[in-house]
Amino acid sequence: MSTATTELRSPRSLHQLGVFCGLAAGAWLGAAEAPTKLVQTGISPFVITLGMVAGVFVARWTVPLILKGSGFVFEDLRVNAHLILWALLAGMLWVVANTLTVFAIRDVGLAIAFPLWNTNSLVGILWGWLFFNELRGAGAKGWLKVVGGAFAIVAGTSLLAYATTHANPADHSRAVQGVIAALGAGVLWGTQYIPYRKAYISGVNPLSFVTVIAFGELIAAVALGSFFQGGIAPLFRDLAAARTVLFWLFLGGFCWVFGDLFQQYAAKYIGIGRGIPLSNTNQLWGLAWGALVFGEFAHLRAASITMVVAGSVIMILGAAAISMASASASELTSWTAAMNRECSRYSLDPQRVARAVAGDHHLDHRARSGPRWEILALVVAASMLTGLALIARHPAIRIDTAWMFALLAGALLLLGISGALLWHRTRFS
Repeated sequence: MSTATTELRSPRSLHQLGVFCGLAAGAWLGAAEAPTKLVQTGISPFVITLGMVAGVFVARWTVPLILKGSGFVFEDLRVNAHLILWALLAGMLWVVANTLTVFAIRDVGLAIAFPLWNTNSLVGILWGWLFFNELRGAGAKGWLKVVGGAFAIVAGTSLLAYATTHANPADHSRAVQGVIAALGAGVLWGTQYIPYRKAYISGVNPLSFVTVIAFGELIAAVALGSFFQGGIAPLFRDLAAARTVLFWLFLGGFCWVFGDLFQQYAAKYIGIGRGIPLSNTNQLWGLAWGALVFGEFAHLRAASITMVVAGSVIMILGAAAISMASASASELTSWTAAMNRECSRYSLDPQRVARAVAGDHHLDHRARSGPRWEILALVVAASMLTGLALIARHPAIRIDTAWMFALLAGALLLLGISGALLWHRTRFS
């Protein structure tokens, strides 16, 4: 097949769409991590990860089948079969990173760990530039926003790490372990976006791609938990022992998928170098959940609280500067080169891929007729949620319910706005 010469165009509406998706991702990724606080009740981090992955697995199949239909999903995967291995890899990286975040939350708390693992912004910027031609041709102004934002993220992270390891000298070694775990998660999550971006410049739909990611996550969660828990039988025995809190973990995984889907749409339409920092506004939501809902700041001195808040604000300003650096015409030419490379490598139809990248895939891709698996998926998901809810017990941790419902209301508002924009502009393509 000859090299594709299709040019990409990035209308302002797509940039705005990507920004809204990134903001919605931040809200739902922040809310999804709240159930990991259960690690402080003595539940194994590996059991927590497996419980969340169960919710993730169900949601990654239920939501796409309801929104696009089984025919669309299976046809899209058939056309882009070369991306299946990349999706499995992305899922496995997610599980390892998520397990590290549980350890980090156990050792340093939710409000502190969030900003530390959000250094994945730096990793994403590097991979986006190196592999997908992001920021190439962006000009001095674009580079200034991105590099300045990156330095702000590093400065904010350093301030947070200092506040964490010096807030309670008696727990210094444990706090250091938590910081290392959070930073390790940031590296893995930043690397996870390589399969994401590769998928979307190849024209696959995010809703199709995540259905395969689910299998990589499930395989890795079971393998990792079995290895460190002494076998698959002890792992599931511990899982059964924690059955009264599985509802919260399952629900957290379900919420994570909403955040991850918005994050994937952000990565598709504005790139990983911009989409990751924007979705990292989840650190504000994590800060709010940790401080307002779980009261994590109650034991900190005023100076430590000031450093935590200042570090978070600095990181958010850095992320905002990066996300506001919209792609110029010159940079879009570099993006086109990356897309054409994928088309030539895998013998893809360049016109079809260009339409998919621009959010117009729904105009020429019709779902095949087939059985209504969508209804079955909805019934299974609802049954699992209902069954777990019936045996659920209130976790033995302090929760401010007023703040919890306020934060959930804000997340639902962003879900409605961003979901409506996606439907109106792309029909979830």
